[in-house]
Amino acid sequence: MKLKYSIIISFLCSLIFGQNNSFEPGKLWKDTDGVHINAHGGGVIFVDGIYYWYGEFKTEGKGGNTALKGVSCYSSKDLYNWHNEGIVLKVEENLKSEITKGCIMERPKVVFNKKTGKYVMWFHLELKGKGYDAARAGVAMSDSPKGPFTYKKSYRPNKGVWPIGFKEEWKSASADQKNLKSWTPEWLTAIENGMLVRRDFEKGQMSRDMTIYVDDDEKAYLIHSSEENLTLHISELTDDYLDFTDKWTRMSPAGHNEAPAVFKKDGIYYMITSGCTGWDPNEARSFKSKSIWGPWESLGNPCIGKDAELTFHSQSTYIFPVLGKKDQFIFMADRWKPDNPIDGTYIWLPIKINKEKPILNWLDKWNLAYFREN
Repeated sequence: MKLKYSIIISFLCSLIFGQNNSFEPGKLWKDTDGVHINAHGGGVIFVDGIYYWYGEFKTEGKGGNTALKGVSCYSSKDLYNWHNEGIVLKVEENLKSEITKGCIMERPKVVFNKKTGKYVMWFHLELKGKGYDAARAGVAMSDSPKGPFTYKKSYRPNKGVWPIGFKEEWKSASADQKNLKSWTPEWLTAIENGMLVRRDFEKGQMSRDMTIYVDDDEKAYLIHSSEENLTLHISELTDDYLDFTDKWTRMSPAGHNEAPAVFKKDGIYYMITSGCTGWDPNEARSFKSKSIWGPWESLGNPCIGKDAELTFHSQSTYIFPVLGKKDQFIFMADRWKPDNPIDGTYIWLPIKINKEKPILNWLDKWNLAYFREN
């Protein structure tokens, strides 16, 4: 009953003041200028009482998934109303630049490094005109959460380094099996046994859909789809968050996961991912572990409600704590519109934990009072 009245009050306030006072997943979400928020595949950080939402700036038409502007940023004090801070990492006109106009820049995530006092952005980078073959992780840096961010470089992570727990017999090229038919049990076993890790050992591992997680000890990790999107890699970053250490591991080899989002509650790490069906939605997956390095236990689909088998027609992108608290989390996802990417909408839902399993209940409309009343 309390939630019912709070929603009514929020609706009346929005009529009077022209402000948002609730979340309406999947609906058009306008910024304080009355323009649809353009921050897709993004992430959120909290700095000095202000939230910053970074994302891909999409444009109209089928070419709108390439980076024609760069990475956008919005700011908010209440999570409902967002002010457009503009493009904080701009594409470059220089055709020799890795982030030249027309490249692909996806899933930007920003974190603050307490040691250096810098804001660090990581994103999935594909080079212009090369489709998704480059599979690189790009990094940029700024003195302010509002940017501008300066592009540093890109990586194929973990070049020349074997992952934790990689068996000695898997390291030899003679372990490769030739002419295996894709998706057969033999092929999947070869993937699990590191066939693609060996293939990319000298040039570095692939990095596509990604997120960043900063742990309680300020150690940061890039969690990224690798091995042709068949296996997630968890890679430790250096103390300045600008490079990789030699410590990394594989998560769910041959599991075909992408779009990872990670959070931690009561000492347990949780991860929500999606399957790999291109721009089309699919059933979400969830996992838990007592260590960032695993082992990770599969928990199944976290979604409940209408269209739960399609993750409510969306795909995960990030999970962040509310008001800096560690026990209240919001799940961020995107409803992609590949034919006109600028029209893509957002799904924000509260996460509940039930017996060490994350739960996402569909809500047509909700506000932060949900956390106090549930």
